[in-house]
Amino acid sequence: MSESMKIPTMAEMTASGEQPEVLFWVGCMGSFDDRAKKITKAFAKLLIKSNVKFAVLGAEESCTGDPAKRAGNEFLYQMQAFANVQVLNGYEVKRIVTSCPHCFNILKNEYPELGGNYEVIHHTQFLQRLLNEGRLEVKGGSFKGKRITFHDPCYLGRANGEYEAPREVLAKLDAELTEMKRCKDRGLCCGAGGAQMFKEAEKGDKEVNVERTEDVLEVKPDIVAAGCPFCNTMMTDGVKHFNKESEIEVKDIAELIAEAADL
Repeated sequence: MSESMKIPTMAEMTASGEQPEVLFWVGCMGSFDDRAKKITKAFAKLLIKSNVKFAVLGAEESCTGDPAKRAGNEFLYQMQAFANVQVLNGYEVKRIVTSCPHCFNILKNEYPELGGNYEVIHHTQFLQRLLNEGRLEVKGGSFKGKRITFHDPCYLGRANGEYEAPREVLAKLDAELTEMKRCKDRGLCCGAGGAQMFKEAEKGDKEVNVERTEDVLEVKPDIVAAGCPFCNTMMTDGVKHFNKESEIEVKDIAELIAEAADL
């Protein structure tokens, strides 16, 4: 990705004596998951279009340690986190933007106790700023007449109280935003958090993502907007469970805005 789009690494930028406006923390999903890579590319294109001077860590970026910590392996988490803090502090990073609420939450709230103090911004918050400042403009016409519902990621919404930024960004599209019965501080988890995505489900009556998809089907949307690569996977699987993939698309907010900006 960095070659085709000419995205500099922090190492390259530092070598040329420059400092980025923001470091784009890509995250494991955004780096390795084929579906999430599309979100990474869409957001990178938006940053380039907005003339944001940004860099990535590239091979120097490692997992934040969130899955290890949530699964109960504090030792592994601290090893991973300390390594990242050393790299970030070595480059004197001040601001980080990420499209993953799990990375966002842990970098913002849990890295400070390990010596990592940064301004951490979720990509929907950053897109909101770019749109409000006029650095990014979208037409939104291609979404005319479409119904969009937004699924609140746990670590963006209930854990960090951010409900307005993603909705403000979606409001730039010429679409109808329809809320699910369980939304904002009453939103329901997609079922992937707490490292649950990487293990088999425990005994129960229903998968969490199936329950959440039932909420989606109630409001009959054309598009489910997500703000998290894990939510994107779980909601996509949920839509497929009900054989609705020909009727309902699951897309990240960055992908929707990139489409509206003709990227």
